Amino acid sequence: MSEDFSCRVPIDRVRDGERIDLVASDADCARISRQIDLISIGRLEAHAVMEHRGAVIVARGRIKAAIEQACVASGEPVPAFIDEAFEIRFQPEPTRVPDEEVELSGDDLDTVFHDGQGIELGAAIADTLAVSVEPYPRSANAAEALQQAGVLSEEQAGPFAALAALKGKLGEE
Repeated sequence: MSEDFSCRVPIDRVRDGERIDLVASDADCARISRQIDLISIGRLEAHAVMEHRGAVIVARGRIKAAIEQACVASGEPVPAFIDEAFEIRFQPEPTRVPDEEVELSGDDLDTVFHDGQGIELGAAIADTLAVSVEPYPRSANAAEALQQAGVLSEEQAGPFAALAALKGKLGEE
């Protein structure tokens, strides 16, 4: 089955072993790039193989994207390619007391809750893209931009630089 990224998959239509292919339209790419603060998404596609485990639905697959992010130092576009495997668990919204503290395990991190009627597969995969991008992208001109802004490099600000400066002062005396 082929869907767009705004698809809501009804739970009663999910079949074990079914493959769902998602290809983002230009409008989807523009919307998602705004949501996750990218300059642009040139291509975004994913596939997921679905599996029922009682009330839980598991989607395993791969996301591929061509993106442009802003360099953290210069603001210049930094192209990147994402090719990541994923496993997302969709489970019913738990019942709990408001303001109750919730402990999450590593297995809970790729869990999305559903309302019992359908799953938001495209939105979950867009969230997967968001956590797959480089958090601090740097362009080829990043070091120069940082230097011009007065930011010290690791070599200039590190403990060995302080020792070298101290040695230089002691040598002058």
